[in-house]
Amino acid sequence: MSDLTTVELLWLEKRIENRIRFGKPASEKIVDHHRRILSFLPGSIFAFVRWTSNDFGTILSRIDILRAVAPGQRYSTVPWVSPGGESLLRLAGWPKVERVLQLIDAVESLAIDPADVAPDYWHHAHNRLSVNEKPRAYTRARHQAWLHRRRMAL
Repeated sequence: MSDLTTVELLWLEKRIENRIRFGKPASEKIVDHHRRILSFLPGSIFAFVRWTSNDFGTILSRIDILRAVAPGQRYSTVPWVSPGGESLLRLAGWPKVERVLQLIDAVESLAIDPADVAPDYWHHAHNRLSVNEKPRAYTRARHQAWLHRRRMAL
């Protein structure tokens, strides 16, 4: 058994799109023209976006921000993710997914990789999704505090 968390990405034009929005895969395997499998090391944080439609329009929009787990750790099951991951954020519905994507864009605008952001930020991101205001972004000061806290824990 591998210590890696695997995510199967599938793309069927105008039907299904599973993709990684951010994260640092340890490896990638191309299965065929429509499928790839990415593997993540324990502790890696990644965003998994799923979208499905039928002849009448979109039927599923979902984003999961997960932390890859080590063997023996508790995890949440997520379709297409094996064995699963520690759920930092799980939202469904296009308006909410779009707002999270805006939060991710805001983090990237600071030249910070979203995979390196404090996990607590993602845990509480759903509180930053008011549709009537611009999402509150992660800040450099918060990131520096997280990096310092992480160094102290080592």
